[in-house]
Amino acid sequence: MMGALRTVAALALGMALTPPALAHHVMDGALPSTPWQGLLSGLGHPVIGLDHLAFVVGVGAMAFLLRRELLLPLTFVAGTVAGCALHMLRYDLPAAELIVAATVAIVAVLVTLRVRLPASGLAAFFALAGLFHGYAYGESIVGAEMTALAAYVIGFGVIQSGIAVGAALAFRAAIGRDWMSEAGAMRIAGVGLALVATAALATAAMAG
Repeated sequence: MMGALRTVAALALGMALTPPALAHHVMDGALPSTPWQGLLSGLGHPVIGLDHLAFVVGVGAMAFLLRRELLLPLTFVAGTVAGCALHMLRYDLPAAELIVAATVAIVAVLVTLRVRLPASGLAAFFALAGLFHGYAYGESIVGAEMTALAAYVIGFGVIQSGIAVGAALAFRAAIGRDWMSEAGAMRIAGVGLALVATAALATAAMAG
């Protein structure tokens, strides 16, 4: 358990020391110009942005707790697609990075305390959070031609779905096989999410 906590602490510290531009651009800041580049950028963006990655894992943890392993991840992913579309249409979502960080903090609390909200209410929260995460994803694709943009959206949709559903199934397997208790697994996940949220909030505050 302590090894896991040290790992998430190191990841959170790494995020805090990573320049914001690097944490949100896959191709050294270059705009994807082909469908292949768009797909790779879409697959990479939710992974190299540790705040996004942490939230997706949090979605998976909550999906496990509520036994909604497909509904909640897909609701969040739909929100990210809508948020990216808003960015492409030049709508402004103020303080997007700060709100992204705040969503990580909220899901950290939900996971740590194992709060079992109604699935409909949690789905609504994930859809709203997805708008801001997707809006942030849109920053690195503004100006790309349509085929690269479409591939980018497919990429981040696929990787987020895979991570969230995979996390939910991993929690189910680990707890079902008695490798750890549900309370212990959620506590470890919650601590990791809280560390990432703290780093993300500090980074957003300094950037703002």
